[in-house]
Amino acid sequence: MTKSLWRDAEGNKKLAVCVDISQVEAKVGTMYPAKFSEPCERREKKVLGNVFGLSQFGVNMTTLQPGVWSARRHWHTKEDEFVYVIEGELVLIDDEGEHVLTKGMCAGFPAGNENGHHLVNKSDLPAVYIEVGSRMPTETAYYPDDDLVAHKTADGFVFSDREGKKY
Repeated sequence: MTKSLWRDAEGNKKLAVCVDISQVEAKVGTMYPAKFSEPCERREKKVLGNVFGLSQFGVNMTTLQPGVWSARRHWHTKEDEFVYVIEGELVLIDDEGEHVLTKGMCAGFPAGNENGHHLVNKSDLPAVYIEVGSRMPTETAYYPDDDLVAHKTADGFVFSDREGKKY
């Protein structure tokens, strides 16, 4: 079994071989500016890729309670995205309409494809999915339904309106 050595946010050395997902703390909420955050505020994301020190792609296990969104509808210029439903039912909303995804179904979004998309839990039960995405050092994401653009830099995400004014 391969072992990986990495440093956490405080610089402490960590060793991960395999992990019990129930022991990984979920991040709840979103980085969106306040006026855009409400539908995603209860999103629960376990950032699994970080546990192993992965740097080329991210892996998250996300839980959406009824009524919760994965994100605002968006598309990426440089990063690919892939989602796989492991529990429950989600509605993928994109430029083509609504598509029901159930356990065992997946969807992918290539970088640069201007098809704004997000997942919404319209059911009465929680839904869980795995998301995998590129980890590009810089990136821009556009939100076709909102006056919102996300710019990823070495310092993290900066949100602005379409004219470039920071939120």
